[in-house]
Order: sequence, then structure tokens, then C-alpha cells
Amino acid sequence: METNDIKKPIFENEMLYILKEDSSIPWVKIFPKKECKELSDCDKSIQDILINTMIVAQKAMIDFYNPTKINIAMFGNYLPKLHIHVMARFKNDSHYPEPMWGRKQRESSLNLPSFNDFIQILQEKLK
Repeated sequence: METNDIKKPIFENEMLYILKEDSSIPWVKIFPKKECKELSDCDKSIQDILINTMIVAQKAMIDFYNPTKINIAMFGNYLPKLHIHVMARFKNDSHYPEPMWGRKQRESSLNLPSFNDFIQILQEKLK
């Protein structure tokens, strides 16, 4: 996936869309289509689909990448629209064990399977 494609959804349905984060690690962001600032602002059906999609993305990352850990975040401080970050973390990634927003720990070159292959698997699981 090209860097300029990060604004193009890698998955979309009537309730939500998923974007790739431009990062050295596998990282997706899940957005509801309905404008919500907080998860509690969404009705129950949107909450359920967001959480279920987050779990599907998490399990797909675990199965495909075998990461050390999956990080989940919902900060929204810079982008005050509800979105869920799902990140595959590795002991040898550039920031581990710090968060990806934290201080870089090392130079790192992860040799990971193709993100495009991951997208295809994720899309299949979300159908």
C-alpha cells in the first residue's frame, strides 16, 4: 500500500471504515461513520460493531504477524473524532516497550509479511 493511500479505506461498510496508519508496524484505525466524539456518544449498535471489528482486527494481526503484543488505543486528542487504534507490536520494533507515540528506543527494520496480504485476510474476516 502506498503512503498516499492511507486516507483510502482498506475496509468500509455502512457503519464504519478502517484506515491504515503510516507506520513501520502493522497499524489500523477504525472509525464509525456516524460522528461521535466518545464511544459513549455512540448508540449500542455502533459500539458493538466497533468493538467486534477491533477484536477481529486484533485476532487477524495475531494470526498473521505473531506479534509480541497488540496495543489498542482510543485517545483522540489530536483528532477529536472517535477512532480505535489497533497496533501489532514487536520486541524489536523502534519504540518497544514504549508506545508508538513515545520515545524511539532504537533503529529497527522489521521483516514482516506484506501488509497488503494482511488487508486481504482482514477484509475476508470482516465480510
